[in-house]
Amino acid sequence: MRRPNGENTRAVHLPPLADPRQSPLGLPVWRSSAWGFSDSAEYAEMCDEKSSGFAHGGVDNPTTAAFAAAVASLEGAAAPKDVAGQAFSSGMAAITAVLMTFLRAGAHIVAPIPVHGGTYSLITNVLSRFGVSAGFADYGDLSRVNAEVRSNTKIIYAETLSNPAMAVSDIRGLYRIARRAGALLVVDSTFATPVVCRPLEHGADLVVHSATRYLGGHDDCEGGVAVGRPDLIAQLGEVRLDTGGTLSPDDAFLLRRGLATLPLRVRRMCATAMVFAAAVAKHPAVRRVDYPGLPGHPGHQLARHLFDSGPEGTRYGACVTVTPHGGYDAGVALADGLRIASIATSVGGTRTKAAHVASTSHPQLGGAAGIDAGAVRFSIGLEDAEDLIMDVTRALDALLDQGVAPDSGKGPGSGR
Repeated sequence: MRRPNGENTRAVHLPPLADPRQSPLGLPVWRSSAWGFSDSAEYAEMCDEKSSGFAHGGVDNPTTAAFAAAVASLEGAAAPKDVAGQAFSSGMAAITAVLMTFLRAGAHIVAPIPVHGGTYSLITNVLSRFGVSAGFADYGDLSRVNAEVRSNTKIIYAETLSNPAMAVSDIRGLYRIARRAGALLVVDSTFATPVVCRPLEHGADLVVHSATRYLGGHDDCEGGVAVGRPDLIAQLGEVRLDTGGTLSPDDAFLLRRGLATLPLRVRRMCATAMVFAAAVAKHPAVRRVDYPGLPGHPGHQLARHLFDSGPEGTRYGACVTVTPHGGYDAGVALADGLRIASIATSVGGTRTKAAHVASTSHPQLGGAAGIDAGAVRFSIGLEDAEDLIMDVTRALDALLDQGVAPDSGKGPGSGR
């Protein structure tokens, strides 16, 4: 009689799952961190990258790879070359991998001012330790960008839409500067998403996203992604493996699921942001509104030519920065006076969020970035526009009641 295996062996070696004949409509979540092989030769071929497949969760995972490929398909819809993607554990992990891959000791990078606070810290506090120098310029004037280029400039770094001024980058102009310099053009397109703009179509070499924001869209997962030419993405994969910025399969599942509703969410958010910005700009307690959909914004005409449009008109993004009269204290009071908009981190979720910029997202930059001490950034969610306008109007009315006096100055981003 055949002797059965012991109970512990039986518990460990359960019957394998048969591959389903039907295709699942929902993306499977492969949580396995280790993969088996038919023999040692197959294992060795995987280690030598002589065959495709999966060996270890820290190297790659089917769910994670599916998310990266999905973003590549959206960003590369009309790109002139093939597009591949690489997923990371966060947006900053993606940015870090890009900069560490293509910068060496003695290299130089040009970046906008203001730039995302984490990116600014990475460049000035981390990469500077390893001999990387940087030049920062106002990207509203390409001559200033060109003036920062050096013979050792390897990356021109840009943001499609900056935070919090909502400045619009001239990606085509930056492409020409990067090509003359022999540098890569890397664009953080987190605030735009592929629904608003696809930088690869305008000359960018690599596009990065904090997928935590709009791509996931529900404030329940964390991740980042970079897309671009397959040869560049392959180099990023090696650095990700060496530095450990791997995206988990569960987060990859949530992020990829968010992509299915991305156009619906972003289109609605952009339409609401346009109405919101136009209404708030008329309030007497408001000194300035930064939103590229307003005719007075310095990037308005550029956005009209660069950004996508639909039945609702041009999409100008879903973040609006409101600066009241009264400086720092007025900005804090405005944020604290909101009842529908939540004081919260991040952007891109279903709920509208507000953040007093100077005390939260950009303390590293301060006044050098031209950020007003009273600025409050609104990440518009899926609520009704009328409710959001009433909410901010109540908070602004309270500022007037507290003696905040309007002056005659109008900021360049104001639509008033």
